Amino acid sequence: MAKKNTKKSKFKQKLTDKYRLVVLNENTFEERFSLKLSRLNVFVLGGFFSVLLVILTIILIAFTPIKEYIPGYESSQLKADAVQLTFDAEALKQKLTILENYTIALQPVLTGKISSEEIDSLQVQARQFVIDESKLNATKEDSLFREKVDRATRFSLLDNAKSSVKIVFFAPLKGIISQEFDVNSKHFAIDIASKKGNPIKAAADGTVIFSDWSADTGYVIILKHSKDFISVYKHNGNLLKQQGDFVKSGEVIASVGSTGELTTGPHLHFELWKGGYAVNPINFIDFK
Repeated sequence: MAKKNTKKSKFKQKLTDKYRLVVLNENTFEERFSLKLSRLNVFVLGGFFSVLLVILTIILIAFTPIKEYIPGYESSQLKADAVQLTFDAEALKQKLTILENYTIALQPVLTGKISSEEIDSLQVQARQFVIDESKLNATKEDSLFREKVDRATRFSLLDNAKSSVKIVFFAPLKGIISQEFDVNSKHFAIDIASKKGNPIKAAADGTVIFSDWSADTGYVIILKHSKDFISVYKHNGNLLKQQGDFVKSGEVIASVGSTGELTTGPHLHFELWKGGYAVNPINFIDFK
């Protein structure tokens, strides 16, 4: 047991024994540099630098173009060229198919299976074939019937449409409804009278698809919502959002104004559209 302890102590002593590394001038034997070392220090430093060298080599190969020179590794440029060549080959294949079909169609003519007289007769028949455009035009009675049906069904969703989709709308402005939704007078909106400068809020989450000035309705802002809904706000005083902005429900987007030639005073002209049809906002929003 004592021998084992003695061997361990000797081994430990060898690892920790200090040595001096001296660099001398060969001619004058002047000491230029010296460094105290031990076997343990040499092993630790050697291991550290070996690991560091391995890590640097991996980084150099992984993040530089050097990796392309490794056998078996495909370069990104080679992949891009292969994809482009695949597209070119597909395009050439399509052109070749068209050319083959064209050649097959011309083959009866080139081989004489169809005579020149038959070709001339086909051309004459093609010239003689005339479309009677009068039969394509609708009669007066048909036009009147179509217009009647179009008027009856154009706004079939307007008065009876209800909110059956999972989207909640909020009143953009609290005030007095000065003019209601009326299909007969083509007023596809409700007018809400309010004090000038009051905030106008987004009826629901959406994206601003229009925010600009128009001569008739002044400052106008239009929001695109989910479920194919669109809300329109006209005669605003100021616009606080720009085209492309995303707004949350209840976020202020404009202020009450009286802009545009068709205005009758400070109010909000509010429209709600669903799938290209104007719907009555009262059926979707509680303005009380």
